Amino acid sequence: MSAYTVTLPSLGDDDDAVNGGEVSALLAPLGVELAEGDDLLELTTDKAAFVVPVPRAGTVSSWQVAEGDTVNVGQALCLMEVSE
Repeated sequence: MSAYTVTLPSLGDDDDAVNGGEVSALLAPLGVELAEGDDLLELTTDKAAFVVPVPRAGTVSSWQVAEGDTVNVGQALCLMEVSE
């Protein structure tokens, strides 16, 4: 197992890309095995709500954000333990 930092990806297409928003819900519990594509967190913007998926299979070992935090593209969301 190795540590992997999950960052906020750009959401939407080029014309309507979302650069950040507010964390409205943390959806992945700490220490639970997740598959790639499972729901990680919900992000709310002035335009819409998005569910950010888990980019790799593994377990969330710690959150770097909390509900109510404002986050930007590229910002660390959580640390995961993943298999190589």
